[in-house]
Amino acid sequence: MEDKIQIAKNYINENKQKILNSFFEVLEIQSISSDPAYAQQLKICAQWISNYLLSIGIPNTKILNTQKHPVVFGESLIQGKDKPTILVYGHYDVQPPDPVDLWHTPPFTPTIKENKIYARGTSDMKGQMMVILSAIQAINATSELPVNIKFLIEGEEEIGSPSIKDFLQNNRELFTSDFVLNLDAGMISKTQPTIVLGLRGLAYFEITVTGPGHDLHSGLFGGIVFNPIQALSKILAGMINEKGVIQLPGFYDDVLPLSEEERGQFSKLGLDDTYYLDQTGASNIFGEEGYSCAERIGARPTLDVNGILGGYTGEGPMTVIPSKAMAKLSMRLVPNQTPEKVNQQLREYMEKHAPKEIKWELRQLASDPACMTDPKFYATQCFAETLETVWGKEPIYKREGGSIPIVTHFQEILGIESILSGFSLPEDNIHSPNERMDLDLFWKGINTVIHYLFNIAESCK
Repeated sequence: MEDKIQIAKNYINENKQKILNSFFEVLEIQSISSDPAYAQQLKICAQWISNYLLSIGIPNTKILNTQKHPVVFGESLIQGKDKPTILVYGHYDVQPPDPVDLWHTPPFTPTIKENKIYARGTSDMKGQMMVILSAIQAINATSELPVNIKFLIEGEEEIGSPSIKDFLQNNRELFTSDFVLNLDAGMISKTQPTIVLGLRGLAYFEITVTGPGHDLHSGLFGGIVFNPIQALSKILAGMINEKGVIQLPGFYDDVLPLSEEERGQFSKLGLDDTYYLDQTGASNIFGEEGYSCAERIGARPTLDVNGILGGYTGEGPMTVIPSKAMAKLSMRLVPNQTPEKVNQQLREYMEKHAPKEIKWELRQLASDPACMTDPKFYATQCFAETLETVWGKEPIYKREGGSIPIVTHFQEILGIESILSGFSLPEDNIHSPNERMDLDLFWKGINTVIHYLFNIAESCK
């Protein structure tokens, strides 16, 4: 086994430029799932991945349609029932590059600077996807896969995977596996391998406030109508108080308190205020009083305004009272909270606090519960042992603040656990201009997956 691992790693060292060329190709595809104008780009990206799977020795590969963007399926079951079947999860869609003027290089022109690749999707998660594909490529080029592999690579993760639940239910048998390998997470630092045990859920809303029937001249009509932007600003400002506590009625009723043991685990991470100030560039920390930053991110719910639209924002003055204003709002939820109940709590807040002079409409755009995974699961323990072998250091376990909707669906629909890890960093500017991936971690991640696939086949049953 060790000989096969080393030969596969040698293949990577000898073919780095070839692998980078493929990585660059997929990064150049503008697979933005949130904008219908890019629907064709998503199809092109799905086809690219399907072709790539075929090229690296995954014979049964096909593109499956969903209600929105296609899923790439592939499988190699050469090892039969004596070896585990691993479902590899990934997503090929990316966030919009806005604001484009803040990028130092074009967002869809991959550029290497200071041993990092800059482009939209490098870290989230085309780079993480290429880590797994490159490891499989190396193994198939030098020996054969020691396990059975299936792939589910979707194009909707960045918009909350709205089609994936029905898709999984309709294709349950196709994705039958022993567990999921999901590298859509990351490390807390370049030297500290990390395994994620929990993810927060996501409830995403759009609030539209309407005042007058059309835009008005602020000189002729100012002072007699409630400006929708001002009304919306007042509504939003009241949702969180000065102590960082969310003011929706009953919002914390279902939130499970942190035990002393859990708080001890968070404190062992060593992620103090200075760490987060360095990561964010903020001048001061703000959040729910009584909790550390790591606890707020991993185990406490949040409410954030993601965008506001209304009125005139162009060059020069335009004295207008807009007829409408809109805000996009996300809430990160913790175990025991449900998006459905949070929706009702938000509606109750709006009914109580929205001025009577305006009308409002609430739309829910994403609805995904939080999830927890089992640290004692055999495949997770094997991954931890592999990380320690490759990195020379035990991994740490943490609860992550982000959301990966499909993890819960894998648990509930397929009945399988996920290994959540990855090789991205907090400073990779995920969802922001100048997204990047550290090349040292990219190559080391490939070596980790090579080791893991052999380890799980032989020694971690």
